[in-house]
Amino acid sequence: MKISNWQRRIQRAEHLASEYSFASEILRFYAEIARFQEGLYGRLEADSEKPSSNEYPSGPPELQTLVDSFSPFLSVIEKHGPQRLAAIARELHGSSRESWSELLDASWSTTESTNAPKEFVARAFLQPYAELLRLRLEMTFDGYNQPLCPFCNRKAGLGVLRPQGDGGQRSLLCSFCLAEWDFRRILCAGCGEEDNRKLPVYTASDFNYVRVECCDSCKTYIKSVDLTKNGLAEPMVDEMATAPLDLWAQERGYSKLQLNLMGM
Repeated sequence: MKISNWQRRIQRAEHLASEYSFASEILRFYAEIARFQEGLYGRLEADSEKPSSNEYPSGPPELQTLVDSFSPFLSVIEKHGPQRLAAIARELHGSSRESWSELLDASWSTTESTNAPKEFVARAFLQPYAELLRLRLEMTFDGYNQPLCPFCNRKAGLGVLRPQGDGGQRSLLCSFCLAEWDFRRILCAGCGEEDNRKLPVYTASDFNYVRVECCDSCKTYIKSVDLTKNGLAEPMVDEMATAPLDLWAQERGYSKLQLNLMGM
């Protein structure tokens, strides 16, 4: 039986959590988040064919489910999240529904990610809805080669190298709506630098299938998962699992182009 994209991510996170002790806490937490997201995605998908509720007549038909699901999502973070995030979830649980709405609206509208814990909570909650809306539109990205996500206009969260001929085709992946589109290999996704002398690529023996692609012009970096070297990888999950590469890049003065869904 074919498993869902959500189940592949969850299984990969659990596998890597058992393999990489340094990443086990964040990966097991992500697996719990992904389980909730999968259920929310299914409910939103079912709601998408319904008319808007009487309570929210001007909103999308999924709005009632989103509002009703935020409190259970906070409970997942309180139970499974790191101490700091659990405290934020408890604080949000004590807030009004109006403040929840303001937080979700702001996170949906803002394309720049920060390391603010409340933003992580909102982005992680909204991610399944963003993915659902993108898939519902059945967008095709043929010929699109710009650095920003063609659906939600956010910066790319990571890169992917997929097998093509004798080499690999580079694409970018949005960490929010998970749109993926082709992008030139020798080109900075941050500033457009195309001089390969200013675009060093680093790898580590422990993660030889994950590349740290840096730019010496804008001092940003992005990690790319090379599926030509590891076809079992789930790019979004494996990017999270290789946090030591982020520390290595940041110690050398590079800043991550876009934080991932875990705020890392």
